[in-house]
Amino acid sequence: MWVCCEPKKGCGQGRPVVGDDGLPLDRWANFYVITSTAAATLVGLLFVVITLAAERAPASQAGKIRLYLTPTVVYLASVLYFAAALAFPTQSRLSAAICCCLGGAAGVVYPLSMLFHSGGASRFYERADVFYYVVSPAAAYALVIGGGAMLMHTPQRGLTVVAVGVFAFIVIGLRNAWAIVVDLVARRHFGKEADDRER
Repeated sequence: MWVCCEPKKGCGQGRPVVGDDGLPLDRWANFYVITSTAAATLVGLLFVVITLAAERAPASQAGKIRLYLTPTVVYLASVLYFAAALAFPTQSRLSAAICCCLGGAAGVVYPLSMLFHSGGASRFYERADVFYYVVSPAAAYALVIGGGAMLMHTPQRGLTVVAVGVFAFIVIGLRNAWAIVVDLVARRHFGKEADDRER
């Protein structure tokens, strides 16, 4: 609920302030525009990578491609979800807290579930990948849950914690997308060299 403030000390003329049930999102609008745009751009680029990988990767590598690409797309899509949820015009503190906590809880379950599928951590090429694809995303979702819980009492601090989690998804997605592209290029290059040696 938005109201117009009166001209008092420390309050600008006609500047909107937030009501008791609203979120003080005026300071965060640019942040969520920038992060959601970056996430959408990276998702679009990953679709191009998926297309190229599907055309050139052997059938035996299809599972590995899905293992690395799908979580990265999910983490970047999470940025779009949280940005849209918090920027919804009629969002209150309670509804925003519910969206953040439910989305964060589902997010924590998703990366951890990859460890309980057949193979577990051994499905990844390197042990370090478990940190980038499971541990750090789960920690980012936990930050969102914590920030969502804080929205009811200290909304600015809660939004700050949520923003840290959202920014972490951008960093994780950017790192993982770059690693995927480098890996695909390297495998294609060395694969060609191996074919040339056999000839």
